[in-house]
Amino acid sequence: MRNENEMMDLILSFAQRDERIRAVYMNGSKTNTKVTKDIFQDYDIVYVVTETASFIEDKTWINDFGDLIMIQEPDKNDFGREIDFDVNRSYGFLMLFTDGNRIDLRIQTKEIMLEEYGKDKLTLPLMNKDELLPTIPYPTDIDYHIKMPSKGEYDSYTNNFWWCLQNVAKGIWRDELPYAKLMFEYTTRDSLDKMVSWWIGIQQDFQVSTGKLGKYFKKYLPELYWNMYKKTYSNSDYTNMWESIFVTCELFRILAQEVAEHFNFTYPIDDDRNMTIYLKHIRNLPSNAKEIY
Repeated sequence: MRNENEMMDLILSFAQRDERIRAVYMNGSKTNTKVTKDIFQDYDIVYVVTETASFIEDKTWINDFGDLIMIQEPDKNDFGREIDFDVNRSYGFLMLFTDGNRIDLRIQTKEIMLEEYGKDKLTLPLMNKDELLPTIPYPTDIDYHIKMPSKGEYDSYTNNFWWCLQNVAKGIWRDELPYAKLMFEYTTRDSLDKMVSWWIGIQQDFQVSTGKLGKYFKKYLPELYWNMYKKTYSNSDYTNMWESIFVTCELFRILAQEVAEHFNFTYPIDDDRNMTIYLKHIRNLPSNAKEIY
């Protein structure tokens, strides 16, 4: 596997040789000094180019970066939505190479660069042939720090957590596994993860990021809470799903009450109590029941 120095030399030497490329910058985790380096970190690179068409029409230039396992061109993947994307202004290539390295490369014109450059504060200039790149501060992950909740946000997520659990329960009773699992992940877990982030934010004075999809939860949660969080994941067995639901409720209850206390919000204890009773009832409801009560 080529090391970071080799990869950066390759990325920059290619840009230096190619007259179509007038500037280079990088963003993503490699510009964040707070992120521990590992072998799976990709290279989020932007080439500022005179035009995009030649890069898209003839892709043999990609061979200079190594042998590919696979490439994705995300701007082609509209997933049937027929999105009208102007490839003459910006275009992306996600490339995974046979040595394990990955480059997420975006080419963009000067006009797009001037619109976007520096909006992501984790941006680091690497090459500036024509002094195109404006001056920006040194990279910081401040934009990714956990944000304090408003009362409206807190109330919305606690309400949604308890309300949507009825749909999860209904899906299990009906033996509709995909519905039950996805309803749990898209509504219940979404609310739980928001509460976990706010709780961590309080402990860390809102100076940290929990990462994309909560990937740093383990780093910031105490062992007791992390072990509870792990138990919120279950398999396709309904008995295990019910166990995970009640662990999820317990963890949410603990964290949400502490968040409420910190911000002087009101935790909906009646919703908690009533829905917990309801969930326990549905768990024991016979599959051939003609009435809920």
